[in-house]
Amino acid sequence: MLTHLDRKLWRDLRRLKGQAIAVALVMACGLAMMIMARSWIFSLETTRQEYYQSYRFAQVFAHFKRAPLEVAARAAAIAGVATVQPALRVRVTLDIPGLDEPASGEVHSLPDEGPPQLNRLYLRTGRWLPAGGRGEVLVSEAFAEANRLEPGDRIAMLLNGRRQELRCAGIVLSPEYIFESRPGTALPDNRSYGIFWMPETELAAAFDLEGAINYLALTLAPAASERPVIAALDRLLDPYGGLGAYGRADHPSHIRVTDEIRTLGVLAVGFPLVFLTVAAFMTNAVLTRLLTLQREQIAILKAFGFTNRQIGLHYLKFALVLVAGGTVLGWLGGLYLGHLIVRLYEVFFRFPELSFRLDRSALGLALAINTAAAIAGVYGAVRRAARLPPAEAMRPEPPAQYRVSLVERSGIGHWLSHTFRIAARNLERKPIQACFTIAGLALATGIMIVPNAIRDGIRDVMDFQWDVVERQDVDIGLVEPAGNQLRHLLAQLPGVVAVEPFRYAPARLHFGPRHRQVAIQGLPKDSEHSRVVDAAYRRIDLPTEGLVVSAKLAEVLGVQVGQELRVEVLDGKRPRRSVPLVGLAKDFAGVAAYMDLEALNRLLEEGDVISGASFTLDAAQRAQFMRALKGMPRVSWVAVKESLRANFRQTTAASINLIQSIYMTFAIVVAFGVVYNNARISLAERARELATLRVVGFSQREVSAVLLTELVLLAVSAVPLGLLLGTGFARAILGAINTETVRLPTVLTLNNYAFAVLVVTVASTVSALFVLRKLNQFNLVSVLKAPE
Repeated sequence: MLTHLDRKLWRDLRRLKGQAIAVALVMACGLAMMIMARSWIFSLETTRQEYYQSYRFAQVFAHFKRAPLEVAARAAAIAGVATVQPALRVRVTLDIPGLDEPASGEVHSLPDEGPPQLNRLYLRTGRWLPAGGRGEVLVSEAFAEANRLEPGDRIAMLLNGRRQELRCAGIVLSPEYIFESRPGTALPDNRSYGIFWMPETELAAAFDLEGAINYLALTLAPAASERPVIAALDRLLDPYGGLGAYGRADHPSHIRVTDEIRTLGVLAVGFPLVFLTVAAFMTNAVLTRLLTLQREQIAILKAFGFTNRQIGLHYLKFALVLVAGGTVLGWLGGLYLGHLIVRLYEVFFRFPELSFRLDRSALGLALAINTAAAIAGVYGAVRRAARLPPAEAMRPEPPAQYRVSLVERSGIGHWLSHTFRIAARNLERKPIQACFTIAGLALATGIMIVPNAIRDGIRDVMDFQWDVVERQDVDIGLVEPAGNQLRHLLAQLPGVVAVEPFRYAPARLHFGPRHRQVAIQGLPKDSEHSRVVDAAYRRIDLPTEGLVVSAKLAEVLGVQVGQELRVEVLDGKRPRRSVPLVGLAKDFAGVAAYMDLEALNRLLEEGDVISGASFTLDAAQRAQFMRALKGMPRVSWVAVKESLRANFRQTTAASINLIQSIYMTFAIVVAFGVVYNNARISLAERARELATLRVVGFSQREVSAVLLTELVLLAVSAVPLGLLLGTGFARAILGAINTETVRLPTVLTLNNYAFAVLVVTVASTVSALFVLRKLNQFNLVSVLKAPE
């Protein structure tokens, strides 16, 4: 049953419905983003864990050149190992209809006697490979979708130099490839790279690997430690060309999903924190204005016996109603946005089923945070209302002490209109209220900087990666390293304008207790194709001795320029050397290490050897060049720069732009809400004064000018501060989105700042027009007689 105070509360809400809706919408924007981000963290974590458990994803992985099958039994005897799954994995090239360049991939063996014990497959469509069957493969879903392959379609594959036509039996998923990309790259290229599975006997026969394996996957016994198992496995596989075992935490697909969860964690805090801070300012302004206008009502309530506690709780309920409305709207908005971006994650992460799962704890957290923000905003005002003595409250609020304003004392007052001076005096006599208003407007301005900084950062990454760093047209990798004389043969291919060799060497870099497994890239002196640049985008000339690593890798290892890294090469003669760190490279995807090509070959204790080459092509002969590559069995993979750029634009950039659009929409809603709320409060507070000015002879235009000047002064004061705050927000949020797989630079342009100013200007103009319409509708007699 509603009490008298409850009925008064609903009357107040109806009268202030515009401001109440504005505050609730700002709260809802922050909560919607928090609920969406936290729920997607919950969705990805639980879906991944269920997938890993159901399909028995391994915990330790090891690649090596070639070993007899009994090595698997020796690995199983290592203390702490529970299960061992041996397999064959070989790289192949493919001829895909409609694709100019040769595609590449990796073929995995499947046991002839039944499903694998670890890393089991999920059949999306089609059928499993029949026992004893030949000439059929299973295809990864990402590759099949990118190339529109269906069960029954044929794939031309180059197996050990022999072209074979294979039929797609089924399309599958693997827990190893939730995120599928070419080894050593942070961005997907599903059009030209895929994963395939075929019977072990058939694959071994094609590559003369009968009775041999080159890959092990392991799970650990309960309570077993991963580090000693990896060390023992490395010792076991060293004679067989082991490339270094690693745990699940270092698995590329696992890292990519983990980094996405970490990024969502940043977004679940950063944006909602700013939005709810704005909402607290707005709630404070609305309730402070209400209490100021209801001084006499508070006195009457106390005179009729209502206690301080009842009155304080009454006004606190006002804030809690806004909290309830904002929470409900935020919950609905979070659900909608969560379901909206399901398709976004399906592009990158391949699960048997990925759906949005609401994190129910996020609802309670949202309500608690929203309530805390509202109470923090109104506590002071409610406390003052409850403590206001009845006798004092019955008296009208003492008139403000008007005095010459600071602007007038500066000596320029006589140059200013009387309407400007009135507005300046009013702001100066209420400095705290003016500061709160400026703070709210500044926050509304600042949050609009961040979404556009994300958009500009994506553009900068694209320009940096494919115009500054990678200036070649095509890269190719060889099945096995070869002598540098192959460079001259590659230069004879049709359409080649320039060719530069390179070398990749798998290695483990150590600094103190930390280590990372990377491929050291050897580049020729004065390389014009793949360039290494520093943070200022200046080219780094690779020295004849020493190592240059990406700044992110140095941060992960905790190493600084001038210190020595312990390099453990995982190929060939497997040397171990101490190499000085001589420079830090700027990059935005993955981590990398670079050396001069000749220096790398000396480190490897080998001659003039290369593992691939990059090309600049004559555009008129590009098709002939690609056809020539398809007939070269020594080529393991091909990467075309324009294809990579287009794929990034259509997938990664498009997905991030969707998130950016959502945040920008919310930022604009908040900006309009803050400006509108401020304008309505200014009108309500000044109603009696403005009506008095009309009575004493001011024209409607002059009275409007007083109110508009006050609004303009507040906005002009807030915008520069808002731009400064926005710069800080952008640096903080984008700096926190800084993972090993993907990083975004903080790019702040004049267009970004101009857009923020434009939105505030438009919001101020629309709000001013609305307020002026209300002002023109004033009934002077009723306004002057009304107590509020």
